[in-house]
Amino acid sequence: MKKYLITSREFYTDTPAIFRNILHEQLKEYLPDYALYRDKSNPNYAIQAAHFVDTCKQFENIKSFIHQNIDMAKELDATGVHLTSKQIDLITEAKAKGLEVIVSTHTKDEVLLSQKLGADAVTYSPIFLSPNKGKPKGIDDLKELLDVANIKIFALGGVVEEKQIKKLKETNVYGFASIRYFLN
Repeated sequence: MKKYLITSREFYTDTPAIFRNILHEQLKEYLPDYALYRDKSNPNYAIQAAHFVDTCKQFENIKSFIHQNIDMAKELDATGVHLTSKQIDLITEAKAKGLEVIVSTHTKDEVLLSQKLGADAVTYSPIFLSPNKGKPKGIDDLKELLDVANIKIFALGGVVEEKQIKKLKETNVYGFASIRYFLN
């Protein structure tokens, strides 16, 4: 099962040297397959994003993604861009720039539209209980989605312990994405 590490200012800070150190240690410990730089409030987002991509490149098999910004992802030579569900219409543009595309989705229709428009993968959430993310969809809903979708799906939301990962493995989902799991 693939692992997708998502950063958060709450845990990673916006001080470049501290950020790089924390990120490097987490990447080294967990060896995720994918990593996303996501920080909605950092006034120095571009600088920190560059540090993020540079740190990811120190690891041979980690794909780096920038949140929402296609041009920045291309400029920084990230593997790809992670689009929000409100940016689904930008999938074609990002693909045309040679980027891999992951889209945040919360409904089956969003997953299927992302698939149709050529996204490489989606996150689907929340699967488990997650703070301020609404009612969890649960494993049965995820299984139903996996029966109809033909795109790589990362289960997201409330994945913090091995017991959730064990349940996800039983579904044959492509992978899981999390912030908190990679900080335990």
